[in-house]
This record gives sequence, C-alpha cells and structure tokens, in this order.
Amino acid sequence: MPITSAGILMYRLHEDGPQVLLAHPGGPFWRRRDEGAWMLPKGELQPGEEAEAAARREFEEELGVPAVGSLHPLGRLRQRGGKWVEAFALEGEFDPVALRSNVFELEWPPRSGQHASFPEIDRVAWFALAQARARILPSQETLLDRLEAYLANGG
Repeated sequence: MPITSAGILMYRLHEDGPQVLLAHPGGPFWRRRDEGAWMLPKGELQPGEEAEAAARREFEEELGVPAVGSLHPLGRLRQRGGKWVEAFALEGEFDPVALRSNVFELEWPPRSGQHASFPEIDRVAWFALAQARARILPSQETLLDRLEAYLANGG
C-alpha cells in the first residue's frame, strides 16, 4: 500500500501578493540542491491518524512551532516516487530564524560505519508564488495552483 503523508502549506498575504513558506530538506543528499528541492513541511500518517492531525504534528516537529489556526484542505496528490500527500493551507506567520527542526541519524559517509545527525529541515523561507514555482518539488507545484485558486475565491 502506498505511503501517505500530510503537510501544511503556510501562506501570508503580502503587499506584493501571496507568499508561501517552503522547507528545504536537510541531510547530505539535498545539500547542494536548490531549485526543485523545496517542499511543504510534511510527514507520514501514523496508523489510525487523521491527515489534519498528522499535518499539524509534522509541522511542529519539522519547524519547532505548532500550526495554529484553521486548515483549508488542498486535496491529495501523488508524488513521483508513488507517495501520496494530503495538503492543507494555513494562513500564518513564521520567522525562518526560529526554525527548530527535529533530527535524523544516517550512516555517513555511506558504508563507513559512522553515523551523523542531520536536521530534517535545514532551512525555511518565504517565497512569492512565482519564486515558489521554481523552488518547489515539481510534484508539489499543483499545491501552489490550488492555493492560488482558493485565495482567488476569497479564501
């Protein structure tokens, strides 16, 4: 059965138009990637867990602050690797300097027998929608379209 993740696309209404908060994954595999590497903070649903609860839990684990406020469903999408992502929009503010991500351990360098800890998210940043389209994982770009439509309809 395919893995399902849930996440939150935080946005704010800026004088120049909407901006979204995107997260850059930590660890050695993503270190030198920028365009097409950013994503919404997300993670796997636990057995029996509702998508909204998982999205809020993952947001707090990956950014270090709770996701407070009403979530608007942006629907599901299937990523290139087959994983399903259920996304929600949340209007809010976050100072990227306040990022406090959880960490994961990985054998690094590979086959060295040594383990290193890396943050799940190594940085976050606010992007205008046009900038976000260049930065976000191609499989998640649809979420920007859905957010834009939601906001255009008075969201």
